[in-house]
Amino acid sequence: MLTTLPLIEACCDSAETARQAEAFGAGRIELCGPGDGGSTPSLGLIAHVLDRVECPVFVMIRPHVRSFVYSDDDLHVMCNDIVTAKTLGAHGVVVGPLNADHTIDTRALATLVDVARPLPVTFHRAFDRVPDQLAALDTLLELGVARVLTSGQGATALAGAAQLAALQVQAGERLTVLAGGGVRGDHVHALLERAPLRELHARSTDPEIVRALAGALQQPRPS
Repeated sequence: MLTTLPLIEACCDSAETARQAEAFGAGRIELCGPGDGGSTPSLGLIAHVLDRVECPVFVMIRPHVRSFVYSDDDLHVMCNDIVTAKTLGAHGVVVGPLNADHTIDTRALATLVDVARPLPVTFHRAFDRVPDQLAALDTLLELGVARVLTSGQGATALAGAAQLAALQVQAGERLTVLAGGGVRGDHVHALLERAPLRELHARSTDPEIVRALAGALQQPRPS
């Protein structure tokens, strides 16, 4: 039973949407660059957003949007981007390396987590592609990942609520399951009734989504 309202993480790709999302109730920004699913944002954007918002900013580290499979050159770029994001003052990073068979690339992930320390690492929605999420969750725990963004492999987080609940129960307090995938104010209470979620992820290219979600969370749950 949740006793506090879940934190809203807003996925933003500009300083304007980040400022609006924070004003509308977001407690954290996931900052992304262009491309399907987001890429590493520019240094200028990272610095500007960090200067303009007060809530924590987690930076997407993704050198290309072709896939989630990374070469050694890609991995070096990602490590350099993490070091730069840390130097600029980012509060966390978001990564998601996979092997060609969609299992987690443990070598790459261990390297990225190590470079990111002491910043927390989120594993992004590449996690929805893994063959066995419960087994993969143990890998994330072993490697020191702080949270995982997932829809529970459903078309939406609401559709995957049972899997989200199972993941959070398995993780306990060791890792936070960040529910993402069409999370909206008109069904957030139904989602929270089905899964004990502490954090919710909303795409904030339209910050009104965050406003509606935050407003719905403030309302009593329907009886």
